[in-house]
Amino acid sequence: MPNTAHFTIANWCIFIACVLPIVCAGIAKSGMFGRPRREGGYDNADPRGWLARQADWRARANSAQANSFEALPFFIAAVLAAQQMGATQSIIDILAVVFITLRIIYIAMYVADLASARTLVWITAFAVNAGILFFGYR
Repeated sequence: MPNTAHFTIANWCIFIACVLPIVCAGIAKSGMFGRPRREGGYDNADPRGWLARQADWRARANSAQANSFEALPFFIAAVLAAQQMGATQSIIDILAVVFITLRIIYIAMYVADLASARTLVWITAFAVNAGILFFGYR
């Protein structure tokens, strides 16, 4: 029996969602590689401690990283559950792309310190994610 499974757009979105926390960490650390530690440069021997000591946009990028990790399990579960329940794949794909787009906007707003707008985007992304999960419900 031939394998008819394929990697969907929503599955690619899962991969992108897995990469977003790494992008946030890169933003937090940007410009600090190669600088001496005594001058505040990135400390690869103590990366979490170094990130914890950051302020302003670097600290917010690190917080966006943590939030991206927090959002990840629900998104993965929602996509896989909707697929397993036989929801229309094109709708799952569209909603997954919307979710990723909102998460990218959320990260940008977090780094830019646009707290109220960021919260609205977070709520919308959460609702889209819930929509993915419940779209497959019969």
